[in-house]
Amino acid sequence: MTTGNFAIDDAVSFDHRHIDLEKRDDIYVIGDVHGCLDALEDLLETLDLADNDLAVFVGDLVRKGPESKAVLDRVRQSPRLLSVKGNNEQKLIDGEKSLSSLDLADQQYLKSLPTAISWDGGLVVHGGVDPNRPLSAHATDDLLTMRAPDGDGYDGPFWFETYEGQPRVFFGHTVLDTPIDREWAVGLDTGCVYGGELTAYDVRRDRFHSVSGPDHVERSAAKIVALGDS
Repeated sequence: MTTGNFAIDDAVSFDHRHIDLEKRDDIYVIGDVHGCLDALEDLLETLDLADNDLAVFVGDLVRKGPESKAVLDRVRQSPRLLSVKGNNEQKLIDGEKSLSSLDLADQQYLKSLPTAISWDGGLVVHGGVDPNRPLSAHATDDLLTMRAPDGDGYDGPFWFETYEGQPRVFFGHTVLDTPIDREWAVGLDTGCVYGGELTAYDVRRDRFHSVSGPDHVERSAAKIVALGDS
């Protein structure tokens, strides 16, 4: 395959935030919450974040589950919690979907979320990247919805099967039966809202933490990637 230039610089067209890991102690990346407040609280209790720790969400904090506003409030009010924008946040921003529980402050917060958060050697986006294009050739929508750039959605082939970094990409969006842990890609959407798990990755220790999800929404097995098949 041909690898592109995945450095984030002034040439990119999407909103981006860079963080300095040297200024933080423990760092975690958390998968799609989808309004599942109880699972989020269980996971945060498990992680037991100290004052100088940080958890970064891969987006899709909202929709499908019952407590989107409470999840937004929980993340927004803590300096130890950050999130990128997911495709479900973008649907609310664009007016494609709506949630009556959200107020103007919630909408402003959604609009403020960056499309990407990076650190030296790491990149958090919601969907993923196209291995055959540099980041400067990616639009916001690419990073929010990337799944099978040369294929057809859940039929694959998936971008993470051929991506070779750097950086290591942490992502959600594609529902997995278990987390993906590859040299250059870490997949964290383990279907919390569908009765799967809410998963966090410990960047410092290279390990996962998961809690059970609430099974609010049914999902076809064809729309859940079994890693043995990917």
